[in-house]
Amino acid sequence: MCTTFIVGDKATVDGSFLVARSADSSALKAQLFIIHPACYYPEGAMYRTKDHNGATDFSYPQPVHAMRYTSVPNWQTKLHGAVGFNEAGLGVTGTESIFARDDALAIDPYNKETGITEDDIIDIILPRCHTAAEGVELLGKIIETHGAGEGFGVAFVDDNEIWYLETGTGHQWMAQRIPEDVYFGSGNQGRLRLYDPNASEFKGSPDLIDFAIRHGFYDPQKGPFDFAAAYTRNDDRDRVYNDPRVWQIQKLFNPSVIQPVEDGREFGVFMKPERKLSLEDAKRVMRDHFDASEHDPYSHGLNGNEPWRPVSVFRTYEAHVMQVRPWLPRAIGDVIYIAFGMADLSCFMPFYQGLEQVPGHYGIGTCQADSASVYWKFRKLQTLVMTDYPTYAPIVKKAFGDQERAMTAKQEQMEKQYVELIKSDKKAATALLQKTNLELLAECEALAEDLTNQIFTLATENIQKANFFANRSKKD
Repeated sequence: MCTTFIVGDKATVDGSFLVARSADSSALKAQLFIIHPACYYPEGAMYRTKDHNGATDFSYPQPVHAMRYTSVPNWQTKLHGAVGFNEAGLGVTGTESIFARDDALAIDPYNKETGITEDDIIDIILPRCHTAAEGVELLGKIIETHGAGEGFGVAFVDDNEIWYLETGTGHQWMAQRIPEDVYFGSGNQGRLRLYDPNASEFKGSPDLIDFAIRHGFYDPQKGPFDFAAAYTRNDDRDRVYNDPRVWQIQKLFNPSVIQPVEDGREFGVFMKPERKLSLEDAKRVMRDHFDASEHDPYSHGLNGNEPWRPVSVFRTYEAHVMQVRPWLPRAIGDVIYIAFGMADLSCFMPFYQGLEQVPGHYGIGTCQADSASVYWKFRKLQTLVMTDYPTYAPIVKKAFGDQERAMTAKQEQMEKQYVELIKSDKKAATALLQKTNLELLAECEALAEDLTNQIFTLATENIQKANFFANRSKKD
């Protein structure tokens, strides 16, 4: 259960593409960061998700030459890579869980035996596809032929454009190129609507419209084809779990637009923001919990019964923002900012596309807390803070905010040097990138450890005050 936020390049302050998503399931789902080197596969080699205990028995031929790519996978399977870039500059984030209409699924159900799921998408697309459009077309063809094992939305970004794909039923899908001057938000629901099979900004399954007509999900006499209306769920379950997140995103960036939260599907699919948006705005969305409002489930004391589901929940196991700046060398122009655990109480750490290796503890971690993995360094701090969010959260949020601002200054300095160095000394430029990126990661980890100790000290002091049991002299 996730939230997706996308911004076109003409809607950002610096002309970059932004693609953000939270990945929500369980706080015990440790996440890793893995760099997959380029490799060659023998003819006939197959990718089999069952070999890695994946969700279905999906299989697909391996490419002869697999490109280098990164992923942030589940510790149990090393699959379900939530996000990654490959060496060609293609970035993918997936998936946003979405739900098809029950009556449509009864006719064309998900292929839960051998269909493709979020476990597989990163590891199928990134080793072989070079552009966002190519990635969309390959995933679409797999949905048509193998079927989808579940409902999902996936975003693809490259140096030129962003595409977003949503499934309908088991073998139906639609994708749309995100307009340059808008943003898009989605919270566990089908959001794409109008579809023109003859327009270049759309792609979809060959019988997408005909299927809907044949089975009574679309009547051409009533107006243009509406993908969401024809294929995706829209009922009371969406009113409090999904719609409020999209409503909140649009309220942040189009405050002059007044719309009832219960309007749901009638919210604009794409919105032109009232100001240009930044990387910090994308992080802000990933950290949002209806801050300080009556629906804030944390700031007034924990309220697990709050009906409006926020973007940032404790069970978020990672959130990320992909930033693509085509005017820079790819090694520094493509960056994934990852917040391990709950984004509201985490630090968005940069992982440059040109990063060649990460410390070993980025590749470990399980469902049991430990003292080594990067995931659990952040998760233990977040768990402690949630015992008294109003008291401890402001300390952590300020510290991580200061850290991110300091990192931005260091990144700008490194990038400026890199651009000059790469012209004459590629080896030195690469070394500079590695050194700086690893230093930034280490600084974030050290801060998380320091904050954990700070909060433990405060918690110890507070518990002692409440349970002192002093003698008459008040001394011991």
